[in-house]
Amino acid sequence: MKKFLFLLLFSLSVFSQKEKNTTLKIKIDTLSPVKSATKKIIEPDLFSSEDLITMDSLLVDEKFNSALVDSLEYVIDDKDIIGTTASILTTDLLKQRLLILNQKTPFNLAYNPGLEKVINSYLSSRRKYFPQLLARAKYYFPIFEQYLDEYDIPLEMKYLAIVESALHPQIKSRAGATGLWQFMYGTGKQFDLNVNSYVDERQDPVKSTIAACKYLSQLYKIFGDWDLALAAYNSGPGNVSKAIQRSGGNKNYWNIRPYLPRETASYVPAFYATMYIFEYAEEHNIYSELPQFFNFETDTIRVKRTIGFDHITEILKVEENVISFLNPVYKLDIIPFIKDHNYALRLPKDKIIEFLEKEKEIYALAEADEASREKPMPKYFEMDNSIRYRVKNGDFLGKIAEKFGVRVSDIKRWNTLKNSHLRIGQRLTIFSRKASSAQIVTTSKKQAASTGKGDYEVYTVKEGDSLWTISKKFKNVSIEEIKKWNNIWSAKSLKTGTKLKIYKS
Repeated sequence: MKKFLFLLLFSLSVFSQKEKNTTLKIKIDTLSPVKSATKKIIEPDLFSSEDLITMDSLLVDEKFNSALVDSLEYVIDDKDIIGTTASILTTDLLKQRLLILNQKTPFNLAYNPGLEKVINSYLSSRRKYFPQLLARAKYYFPIFEQYLDEYDIPLEMKYLAIVESALHPQIKSRAGATGLWQFMYGTGKQFDLNVNSYVDERQDPVKSTIAACKYLSQLYKIFGDWDLALAAYNSGPGNVSKAIQRSGGNKNYWNIRPYLPRETASYVPAFYATMYIFEYAEEHNIYSELPQFFNFETDTIRVKRTIGFDHITEILKVEENVISFLNPVYKLDIIPFIKDHNYALRLPKDKIIEFLEKEKEIYALAEADEASREKPMPKYFEMDNSIRYRVKNGDFLGKIAEKFGVRVSDIKRWNTLKNSHLRIGQRLTIFSRKASSAQIVTTSKKQAASTGKGDYEVYTVKEGDSLWTISKKFKNVSIEEIKKWNNIWSAKSLKTGTKLKIYKS
């Protein structure tokens, strides 16, 4: 896989630019879904200020305060673009094109020398990557546009996924951000993106796009500016608010840029440059490769037992890379059959009927394969039951495996490790089968509470309450526990007067 993601983000020199007010005009691609004249705008569930603070801290702790942040390959300093950059187009022509984009989008795309330098860098040294990106875009952009439209978000926001992931749904940054829209685990959970040992919904193109739309809508409501919403998507709303304060109250991205985290300072310009190249690709003789699929050429079907991608390919004679491309949400190339979960298989439409005709044959093959295995199928674990372990000095996989009563191969599989090399500060997901004596005691004391049994206290939700503030009113009570005990999965459902069960630990 080409590491285009890591080469997209370039910094520019700091400069100021006047704020603008424009009317949103949207360019509709030929691949965009046809909408009725009376479209219904989806209003996302809003989080309280306290919830946003929690999300902010999760993002900052995991992404920016990580010991790994300095090694992130896509973070490129200003010094890396200092020097002469070949001019691919004249300044006057670029000014004209940026003016057109500036007029028809809600983004600040007025000309400046720094942006010109980034665009020329992309066109001179990165152009070989764009034909492949354009091809992948033909599959993913219609999905993005459908939900961006439903949430009343500019369709141009689809280019954000290119900056985030280069349209690779299974890509994972060293800090742990995953998927097309690069959600950290904690932020993903806030937007109902569930993770278990078989499935990572951050890698689901539809579910992750809906989550991104909800998050972007929320950020726009906070800042009232799409450039600032972009910056907040990358660094968290708290960092953007601090940058506004430090700049003396400026709400223009370019004016607050010096006060943003290093990565975020490169982030919005990368978005602008990507937008320009996609909008003017043909003018630069950049053409799409033949796409592997269009989304409308595929459909889904529910499975009735656990099956592997290899079982499907053997019976249907479909290449496994096709199954993998269409089903990126499955981490182990296995579609699990779990009670109360509706996991589905996406196939080319011309294979749906054949699957139904040969369904019993596929299941029989899976059953025979499972019976002949020397080792059992990997156990199903909810991510909520996992441990996030930070690698310390002196740690190695064997030592960590012994500590938690698991195998080295398990740790590698859970964390998609290609080798045994570990870095100090690296975070590992561990599904522990062995607890320390201290852990056992704690578990025994809190077992009833964690399962929603035993004595409990009734708490009445007051005006201004959030899950975060309520959890802080009780000792050793988490937001996830309150959700589980009271079947609450949306902040919107937490209304004044609601009775909540709080189990005693």
